[in-house]
Amino acid sequence: MKTVLITGSTSGIGLGIAIEFAKEGYSIAFNGLEENGEEIAEQIGFENNVKTNFYPANLADTKQIEEMISQIEIDFGRLDVLVNNAGIQFVSPIENFPEDKWNAIIQLNLNAAFHTSKFVWNIMKNNKFGRIINIASAHGLVASEYKSAYVSAKHGVVGLTKVLALEGATFGITANCICPGYVKTPLVEKQIAEQAKSHGISEDEVISKIMLQKHPIKEFVRVESLGKLAVFLATDDADLITGASIPVDGGWTAQ
Repeated sequence: MKTVLITGSTSGIGLGIAIEFAKEGYSIAFNGLEENGEEIAEQIGFENNVKTNFYPANLADTKQIEEMISQIEIDFGRLDVLVNNAGIQFVSPIENFPEDKWNAIIQLNLNAAFHTSKFVWNIMKNNKFGRIINIASAHGLVASEYKSAYVSAKHGVVGLTKVLALEGATFGITANCICPGYVKTPLVEKQIAEQAKSHGISEDEVISKIMLQKHPIKEFVRVESLGKLAVFLATDDADLITGASIPVDGGWTAQ
C-alpha cells in the first residue's frame, strides 16, 4: 500500500486529511508539534488497520526535514504522496507587522513546502510516480487586508506548485494546490468565540458578518471535503491534473 506524508497532521485540516487517507488504506507518516502526536498517529492506525508513524520534525529546520524524509523511506520502504499542510497565521496592518512573524510565516508556509518537495523529489522520480498536494488557501489566489505574510506565502505556494508540475511532468509526478476558504477547525471556533467577545456581538454574527463575509455560500468548508479531494488527487485517475489550484471556498474567488 502507498505511503503519504502529511505535515501538520496532528490537528485541524491536516488531521482530517490523514483520516481520509487512512480510510483508503494508505500508510501514513504523521508530522506535527502536538505532545500527543504519537498517540494520535497510533489511534488513527488502529481504527483503520493501517501502518502509521509519528515524526516530530520541526519544519523550520531544514536538516530535520531531510532526516524525517530519509527515516520515512526506511520505515515504510516507500513514499508516494506528500501533503504540505502545516501553516501558521498572523494578522496585522503592514506598518505594524512584526518582522519575526513575517519570517516565521514565510518559513513554515512556503519554505518548508519547498524543502519537503525537494527532499521527496528523487524518491518519486526513481519510482516514476509521485503526488505533491499543497494546501494553499483562497488567499493563494486573492488577497485580504492585514495578512501580508500569509497572502505572500500562499501565493508563493501556488507558484511553486506550478513549477513542480512542469518539472515532474515526464516522471509521473503531479503537483496541485487545494485552496480552501474558511474551514471550521478548533482554532477557528476559538477565534469565533474571541471575536464575539471583543466585538460585543453574537457568535452567529461573527460567522456571517466576519468569517463568511466573502463566501457567497454561507457555509464553512468541511475538513472531510478537503480530505476526499486530496485522496482523489493522489489517485491514478488524477494523473492529468497537475499545476492546478483548486478553490474549495463557497464561491469566494469567483467574485
